[in-house]
Amino acid sequence: MRAIWKGAVSFGLVSVPVKLYSATESHDVSFRQVHAKDGGRIKYQRICAIDGEEVPYSDIAKGYETEDGEMVILTEDDLANLPTTSSREIAVEKFVPSDQIDPLLFEKSYYLEPEGTGAKPYALLRQALLDADRMAVVTVALRQRVTTAVLRVREDVIVLQTMMWPDEIRKPDFSVETGEVKDAEVKMAHMLVETLSGDFDPAEFEDDYADAVQAVVKAKIEGGEVQRTETSAKSGGEVVDLLAALQRSVEAAKTSRGEGEEKPAAKKTAKKAAAKKTPAKKSAAKKTASKKTAAKKKAS
Repeated sequence: MRAIWKGAVSFGLVSVPVKLYSATESHDVSFRQVHAKDGGRIKYQRICAIDGEEVPYSDIAKGYETEDGEMVILTEDDLANLPTTSSREIAVEKFVPSDQIDPLLFEKSYYLEPEGTGAKPYALLRQALLDADRMAVVTVALRQRVTTAVLRVREDVIVLQTMMWPDEIRKPDFSVETGEVKDAEVKMAHMLVETLSGDFDPAEFEDDYADAVQAVVKAKIEGGEVQRTETSAKSGGEVVDLLAALQRSVEAAKTSRGEGEEKPAAKKTAKKAAAKKTPAKKSAAKKTASKKTAAKKKAS
C-alpha cells in the first residue's frame, strides 16, 4: 500500500505522527460502452448545450446552478479565495460511546500507521479506545477540505473513518403503515431471529455477480467470440493477438517491397530469359557467316 497522507493525531498534549492508507478498494465489475457491430469504443464529445459547439478543456469552467436554473460561473480567483486548509493535524475533539455513532454517517475508511517515535503513543491511544469502548471524534483536512471523522480500533490498527455532514443524510419522505401487530406474530418473528442468529463472518459472503461475469467472459474468449479492433493493444488491460499483429506486419512489409505480386514478377523473369536468348542467336549467325566467307576464300 502507498500512504496518501502524513500528519499527526493530537489529543491533549500527546501527538502521534501517522501515515494514512486507504483501507478499502472497489472490485465492482466495469463495462465499456462499445459499438455492437464491431466492438469499437464509444467516444463522447464536450458539446455546449447552447451553441452546439465542441468545447476544449481550456474553455471549461466550474458553474453553480441555482434553484431557479440560473448558472453562476466561478473563476480560478473565486476558487482560490475559498476557505481551505493544508493542516496535517488530526485533532481529537471528544471521545464518545461507540453506540452513539450512526453507521449511516460513515463514508470512507483509512488505516493509520504510526511513524517514527509514534509507536508508543499510538499503542496508548489504541488501548484507551478499547478499554473505554469509545470512538474519538476528530476533525481532519483531506484534499484541502476539513471533514469530521472518527477513530476506532480494528484488530490491532486504528482506523479513521470520515463522516458525512448531518445535512447530507436524507430523511425518508414516506410513512410506513404497519397496521396491528399480533402477539403471536411477534413471537414467531422472535423465533425466526433466534433460528438465524450467529456471528458475522464476511468471508462467508461472495460477490456472485462478479464471478458470474468473469465466467461468461472466459467462456466467450475460449469460444473465439472476441472482437478484434484497430485499437486492440496491450494497454489498459486489453488482450493482444500478437501472432495476428506480426502476420499483418510481415504482409505489409512484403507489399511495400513488391514481393506480394507474383504474376508481374513472372513476366519480368520471362522477359529477362528472352533477352538472354536473343544475343545467343545473333552470335550463332555471325559464326555461320564467318565460316562461309572462309570457305569461299579457299575455293578461289
